[in-house]
Amino acid sequence: MYSIEADLHTHTVASTHAYSTVLENLHHAAKIGLRAIASTDHAPDMQDAPHIWHFMNLDALPREWEGVTLLRGAEVNILDADGRLDLPDSVLSDLDWVVASMHRRVCTARTMEETTRAYLKVAENPLIDLIGHSGTPAFAYDYRRVIPVFGEAGKIVEINAGSLSVRPESRKNCVEIARLCKEYRVPVAVDSDAHFCMAIGEVSGALEMLKEIDFPEELILNASADRLFSYLAAKHGDDWRAR
Repeated sequence: MYSIEADLHTHTVASTHAYSTVLENLHHAAKIGLRAIASTDHAPDMQDAPHIWHFMNLDALPREWEGVTLLRGAEVNILDADGRLDLPDSVLSDLDWVVASMHRRVCTARTMEETTRAYLKVAENPLIDLIGHSGTPAFAYDYRRVIPVFGEAGKIVEINAGSLSVRPESRKNCVEIARLCKEYRVPVAVDSDAHFCMAIGEVSGALEMLKEIDFPEELILNASADRLFSYLAAKHGDDWRAR
């Protein structure tokens, strides 16, 4: 059975539909043996998201707590078919980890043509690390066309365990996305999308799904914290922890 050493999509009380603090998330991550988590609250266009200052002041947080490395990040909203985001590059460039996702209350792309175009535009953005929960049925896109482009652009594709629980109808899409990532050797990250500290690291359903299709462990970025840290060093420099 696969396992993960980092959870790269988590929320705190700064997004008011989540229920734990950063320290509570870090403490639980330490308790279950994770080596890193990314704190990725929703960017400002989500109705209950924190102010932009939240993301500008993330360096107030500890880099490490109880042996767990904290990545300072955001889950930005893809706003439309042009791939516009709701945080400026000046803020994104200071973050360790950026997730880009579509949400029904925010994104105006609706047709498959529009969502495909949006993801292709997002792939061009060097500040985006992770394509968040893209198996969501409301935002289906041309997977065969886009997944190879994600790979060429160095994007990580998320397999979101939370989606499999909250939106079980997304499983079929997630399987297809995972199969294409396997075919085109595109790395993935398996994340909880936790909105409460005790959900951090709860990704067993997603890992079982990957096991069913014999997905290569070496393509799961967060199966190894060292693999993740190498990715961050390549993006931000060897001294990325001092950012």
